[in-house]
Amino acid sequence: MIAFVSGPVAALAPDSAVVEVGGIGIAVQCTPNTLSGLRMGQPTKLATSLVVREDSLTLYGFVDDDERQVFELLQTASGVGPRLAQAMLAVHTPDALRRAVATADEKALIAVPGIGKKGAQKLLLELKDRLGAPVGAPAVGAPVTQGWRDQLHAALIGLGYATREADEAVAAVAPQAEAADGTPQVGQLLKAALQTLNRAR
Repeated sequence: MIAFVSGPVAALAPDSAVVEVGGIGIAVQCTPNTLSGLRMGQPTKLATSLVVREDSLTLYGFVDDDERQVFELLQTASGVGPRLAQAMLAVHTPDALRRAVATADEKALIAVPGIGKKGAQKLLLELKDRLGAPVGAPAVGAPVTQGWRDQLHAALIGLGYATREADEAVAAVAPQAEAADGTPQVGQLLKAALQTLNRAR
């Protein structure tokens, strides 16, 4: 199994990155949260999980080993494949998922695209003893209290958007960020910003 990839970021897309490893470009599927921390040409190290299918080999990348472990544990639940596991981590940090399962928070799981009320109830039952207790300390990529505008702007520039486009996208998602309970999550805001940019093009 490929445990991690390390090297300069050669390309960025809304849902993936290419990391150059020994002269070879390795495509890695990532959540918006993970992508928001990557910069073109800058070195990075991503924990990875290789998913093997009959017709494909897909590498998923994460900011740390904890996120990768949760990604793999989520797939032990029936009906959860890599795409849904990644969607869950796009919406929630590993600790937020542990907290949701520990407190039987259906609404938190229903917030993930592709999970309905029945699916959330089933997942809460199946994952109850698998994810463990919340760690408590904010993980890398956890919500930040300050600087979400700067982080989001830098992430959009890193994805190749012009400064003006990045400024407009940040302004477009500002109401969503200010309306968020607690602190805004840069990963979710990046996803919303990309949607506004795609509509504008």
